[in-house]
Amino acid sequence: MCAILQHRQSIPMRYSLITGAAMLLALQVSAQKLTRFVDPFLGTGGHGHVYPGATVPFGMVQLSPDNGVNGWDWCSGYHYSSDSIAGFSHTHLSGTGIGDWCDISVLPLPDDRDLVRQDRIRLPFSHANESAKPGYYAVGFDNGIRAELTSTTRNGYHRYTFPGQSGWLRFDMGFTINWDSATAGMLKVADDSTLIGSRFSTGWAKGQRVFFAARFSRPIREILWSGDSKADGRQQTGPTSRASLRFEVNGSPLYTRVAISTIGTDEALAALQETDGAGFDRVSADAERLWETELEKIRIDTTDRDKAVTFYTALYRTCLSPVMHSDADGRYRTHDGTIRKQTNGDKYTIFSLWDTFRALHPLFTITQPGRVPDMINSMLSFHDDNGLLPVWDISTWEANTMTGYHAIPVIADAILKGIPGFDREKAYEAMKKSANQLQRGTPDFIRFGYIPQEKHGWSVTYTLEYAFDDWCIAQVAAKLNRTEDHAYYMKRAMNYKNLFDPATGFMRAKDSSGRFIEPFDPLISEHGFEGQYIEGTAWQHSFFVPHDIEGFAALQGGRSQLVKKIDELFASPSILKGDNVSADVTGLIGQYAHGNEPSHHIIYMYTLLGRPDLAAKWVGLVADSMYKTGPDGLIGNDDCGQMSAWYVWSCLGMYPLNPVSGEYVFGVPLVNKATIRLEGKKQLSMTVIRRSGSDAKGIVSAKLNGRRIPVRSISHQQLQKGGRLVFTVNE
Repeated sequence: MCAILQHRQSIPMRYSLITGAAMLLALQVSAQKLTRFVDPFLGTGGHGHVYPGATVPFGMVQLSPDNGVNGWDWCSGYHYSSDSIAGFSHTHLSGTGIGDWCDISVLPLPDDRDLVRQDRIRLPFSHANESAKPGYYAVGFDNGIRAELTSTTRNGYHRYTFPGQSGWLRFDMGFTINWDSATAGMLKVADDSTLIGSRFSTGWAKGQRVFFAARFSRPIREILWSGDSKADGRQQTGPTSRASLRFEVNGSPLYTRVAISTIGTDEALAALQETDGAGFDRVSADAERLWETELEKIRIDTTDRDKAVTFYTALYRTCLSPVMHSDADGRYRTHDGTIRKQTNGDKYTIFSLWDTFRALHPLFTITQPGRVPDMINSMLSFHDDNGLLPVWDISTWEANTMTGYHAIPVIADAILKGIPGFDREKAYEAMKKSANQLQRGTPDFIRFGYIPQEKHGWSVTYTLEYAFDDWCIAQVAAKLNRTEDHAYYMKRAMNYKNLFDPATGFMRAKDSSGRFIEPFDPLISEHGFEGQYIEGTAWQHSFFVPHDIEGFAALQGGRSQLVKKIDELFASPSILKGDNVSADVTGLIGQYAHGNEPSHHIIYMYTLLGRPDLAAKWVGLVADSMYKTGPDGLIGNDDCGQMSAWYVWSCLGMYPLNPVSGEYVFGVPLVNKATIRLEGKKQLSMTVIRRSGSDAKGIVSAKLNGRRIPVRSISHQQLQKGGRLVFTVNE
């Protein structure tokens, strides 16, 4: 294969070559190693908030560079606009709108004591000397040091090549970025080739504790302690603990293995067994094989290399959250310091549920059926540890970020799809407990049938999302034969109607007396708690009735009127008013905002309303304009894989508009062929027949295993049986 198909070694060179190569080369992805089409740098610019470093699917370690810059676009620690690196830390968040973690920072330094003694160091580099692929990251600094990183589930593996006979590694427990700050730290030289330590911090996650053990391929020759913490020769304690270790390398690489644990340093030492006896290249190759296995779950054929890169990078990003939180024996530490054990599988954390309940978790029921029970059991453990199901779980801390109680649709979807491996009765009771909690406006939602704006901010969003979540409980109640519960929660599910304004066609905030709040402007977006809609406008939030499209259409005056209302959404001016407009509202087409999650299902409503041609039109436009290659390839935060999941689903021509219905609504396939691997060695093969010259656009017919099905959707049960799905598409 020609050089352009090899993995990137230089971003500028690769991007310049692709343009010419795409015109010369028709590429069949089915013949290629799929990891070659993953670009970890895609989305590291703009507002993507993703990291380029080394990790394995859902791994506890995310070993990645940090620029040492505070700011919204450095939420992952790294942004492509930076030209210096302050360290390589072992934990990172992928695509979030708030910055945290970046624990256990390591920075290689040349044999220059004046430099080593400086408090803050940022080493310059060029992107031309930087590369990455799944499970591997490398950079050459301007000072001649080369750093290479790979990982296992709980180990970060470093390889450093120094230009001189000696080199230093700095371990900085006080390294902070954005919201995070260290509250305690410890570093201790355990023997001449082992350093152990810990970092406690507070930020978005309160009470976070990370312990580590680092083992070096060469003995430590010298130690320089720095920072404001107290040191006694072989140990330092305090929140700014920092140790610089000198090694004699004599022109050979220095290998460093760093294992992490939430329990203690002894457990971190035990976790080093993951890489005992394994060389760096073997670990890197093993990581890439794990990623290849993940990517092979959906194999596409396309003649468009950029589309292959966009698709497989998106599929890669769907496997970066949630992440492992427990040690190999199932033990984990909670935010209050309690040590517990996950008895059923692995314990996960980082549940960005306001984002991921929409498309990522439904995708997991197809691509990660073996992990779904562990994820749900992790939510149930969170319930046991904290009293309620998670809203936004970060390091077992309830951040309570965003609206709704969206662990409920994730659990409900698994129950309704018959996924085994967790206690359904316990899950059901936990769901009801969250729906009747005494905070987050829930008592007022129950009392009034909506949340009055003067009692709780973002009242419209909360009301609409609580109504949907309650519908999810009702479906589980029906499955479990809880007749009274079903009726009760179905009634609550219709509370969305209480905020509909027939005069404007929008969902609007009311006060406790039942009057709409005046004045009203559907273009106003107030990011603060005084806003009526979280991270958006009335336009973006008023369509969130995924559980009752027909009822919502009736409020609008019928299907055709709702179609017109969605048409107006796309035709409205792309402006946002307000004194505190959220930076998350990006990717505007009219008032459709693809860079944030509330809009993600709206296009697919066209299909359910009898206009699949309009769904095809807008899916194609969004995919082509808002998912691109390169650092600026994402239009907004990836939000722990939700933005990527939308693209994966849409390439396959479908989307879980109602993520708990088990119905995948058709849009238009963006690839010509796809094969989805299913459980039991089954697979679903999708083929697209494309035609031109007709006025009717989009999907005009669909056949499943030779039989016509409505141009509407495919069910989860139909998909799981496998076979052949053939779309005929007019272009």
